[in-house]
Amino acid sequence: MIDPTQLTDPTVRAFVTAVNAGDRTAFHAVVSPGATMADDGSDRDIDDWTDREIFSSAGHMSVESESDEGRSLVVDFRNDTWGEMRTAWRFTVSDGHVDRFETGQA
Repeated sequence: MIDPTQLTDPTVRAFVTAVNAGDRTAFHAVVSPGATMADDGSDRDIDDWTDREIFSSAGHMSVESESDEGRSLVVDFRNDTWGEMRTAWRFTVSDGHVDRFETGQA
């Protein structure tokens, strides 16, 4: 596993750190206003999805690997609803903020 402090991209590092801390304030600080996301290829409402899949269910990202200059991750993601699953995460980043992320089973 890669310690989140060692992730290459500082914006992705802040995203993972916020998720793992359950810190909504830090999460919203790193995500652009109007950011979008997709889960298993379907666009989702980012606020609803992150509340349900991350913050209300103790979501946690254990990073297995990174590529694409740190903007693509393979993660063991777990939460209280679904348990643990191997997932891929891809991030679009600009000006230090996540504009879009896509996740799905890896």
